[in-house]
Amino acid sequence: MKKTIFKIIESFKSFLLDVGELSQFASRFFKEVFKRPFEFKEFVRQCYNMGNRSLLLVAVTGFIIGLVFTLQSRPTLQEFGAVSWMPSMVSISIIREIGPIITALICAGRIGSGIGAELGSMRVTEQIDAMEVSGTNPFKYLVVTRILATTLMLPVLVLFGDIIALYGSYLVENTKGNVSFLLYFNKVAEALEFGDLIPATIKSFFFGFAIGLVGCFKGYNCKKGTVGVGLAANSAVVFTSMLLFIIDFIAVFVTDIFYDL
Repeated sequence: MKKTIFKIIESFKSFLLDVGELSQFASRFFKEVFKRPFEFKEFVRQCYNMGNRSLLLVAVTGFIIGLVFTLQSRPTLQEFGAVSWMPSMVSISIIREIGPIITALICAGRIGSGIGAELGSMRVTEQIDAMEVSGTNPFKYLVVTRILATTLMLPVLVLFGDIIALYGSYLVENTKGNVSFLLYFNKVAEALEFGDLIPATIKSFFFGFAIGLVGCFKGYNCKKGTVGVGLAANSAVVFTSMLLFIIDFIAVFVTDIFYDL
């Protein structure tokens, strides 16, 4: 019993230390991001790599989400004679919540782990130390560009995933209920408001920032040799996933307050 309590206390201490170090890492990012030189070419390269390599995975996931969500919801709406509400319900659910959080979790596994492993390997093989000795600012070149790239690209991937998910939902409605493309997306447009789009877009930027920040933090501070690279990639995904749910809860809570005003 005492050993279990001791392990819990140690884990909690380790978590608090990680939070403190992550906060310092984030403050250093905000200091470096406005300093010259601006590594624009590296930033564009990271945007291309993260967006292009994640596009297919996001598209497939979004398409399946649209199909499954519509197939699961349709029988219930049929019981109440409310099948005509399907486009409205699916669009609001996907745009507000399902699309952003699912896409962010996918990118946490795909992009976050990749950043952690890449920077961890560079730290273990002393490439980052070599950059510091040569007079290059590795934090500016490696960390700032990647965090900015994830912050910018995630909302784009979320938007793309939402569109594919709605198209998947339309295919089900077209097959089951003979609903035309124009009718389906007219109902989607009628159901959605700026109050649905803006909060979802804003929190997508925060999701992207969290993915890039944690991935870079775990990789840049990688220790314990080659074993640490795997730990950095794994812990980046776990820590980011937890952080995404916290950010999502805060965003929903704040949005709900504004809806009540």
